[in-house]
Amino acid sequence: MHIPDGFISPQTYIPAIAISASLLALAYKKVEIDAEKIPLIAGVSAISFVMMLIAIPFPGGTTMHLSGIAIISLLFGPWIAFSSISLVLLIQALLFGEGGITSYPINIIAMGFVGSFSSYLFYKLFASRSKNIAIFMAGWSSIFFPSIIIALVLGIQPLIASDGETPLYFPFGLSVTLPSVVIPHIFIAIIEGLVTLSSVKFLRTQFRSVFGE
Repeated sequence: MHIPDGFISPQTYIPAIAISASLLALAYKKVEIDAEKIPLIAGVSAISFVMMLIAIPFPGGTTMHLSGIAIISLLFGPWIAFSSISLVLLIQALLFGEGGITSYPINIIAMGFVGSFSSYLFYKLFASRSKNIAIFMAGWSSIFFPSIIIALVLGIQPLIASDGETPLYFPFGLSVTLPSVVIPHIFIAIIEGLVTLSSVKFLRTQFRSVFGE
């Protein structure tokens, strides 16, 4: 799901820089971390780091992978998840070439912000019915909704950045990106939901004292 350099026009990534910087500044103000949770946050973020490095490329200009975003969001809150995933994506871009520098703001908006908050909100939406379903849907949404953002951003590039009829950056429109990006992620989102369910239940059981349960 990481967008590499060269796919996104300045018309897209310059506004994204302003938006992502504002979100990170807001996260800095909102995040409050108990000292005893810091090692666990670091450990779960490291798991997310590894999960996102195992990327499967497919047509449409992006990759498909698990993320672990919902696990962090449900255990520690969406603002901590957003902050953690933003750092994970930065390290991946700088050291491993997973995602580009110019596309980094878009990647953290899609995966970090949308992924964290959609999972948190979906958990709240379904929690009154079933905690297990709520956790599963949180994991599912953390993949599905970011994939829509990625598909839309890629798909509008030919419309906003072209030299006459020739796209200057990503060449495929929405008719290609929406089905080729979103449809595969619907299915890997199911796996993400199952991984989120098992991981959250395990960690809450093993670290009852940390989570006050």
